Amino acid sequence: MGRIAVHEFISLDGVFEDPSWTFQFGFDPAMGETLAGITGGASAILLGRRTFEMFAPAWRDRTVEDDPGAPFFNDTTKHVVGEQEPSEEWGPLARLGGYDPARIQALKDETEGTIYVSGSGQLVRGLLADGLVDELHLFVYPIALGSGQRLFADGAGPTTLALLASDVYANGVLHLSYGPAERQA
Repeated sequence: MGRIAVHEFISLDGVFEDPSWTFQFGFDPAMGETLAGITGGASAILLGRRTFEMFAPAWRDRTVEDDPGAPFFNDTTKHVVGEQEPSEEWGPLARLGGYDPARIQALKDETEGTIYVSGSGQLVRGLLADGLVDELHLFVYPIALGSGQRLFADGAGPTTLALLASDVYANGVLHLSYGPAERQA
């Protein structure tokens, strides 16, 4: 059975949309090692349609010389959640249709290894609400943006998680790895 591992770059105040604000902090090589650890055991990618459309032009022409992660992103099957068909080509691709927790659970059941998720805020919110996330990797940047789409939306109700690990990088970014909290009887 597969496990869903989510990776997000977020600000101190939880903003994750358009992470171009992360550029001012640089990319610590140790962060790359952490991300390689997350994707290393992954055999599938799960993305929302909009994130797929943003990732496709950024990754499809990259080679291993450009970025060591390029083969993973380009060669691994992308399972895309969304009512509409993606407007970008980037294979291999498997369309899952609109969000359906039973279909996501079936994907977990039929997948060996990790199912990697990045970005895809609406999808991740649903996965968290439905208890489908096994690992949530937050890379928290030392900046409060004050506005923007937040990973944990207002009014969504509480999400309780258990800290699995943490790392601090030289650029001030924190990596916080969470798993499901033990359910109280």
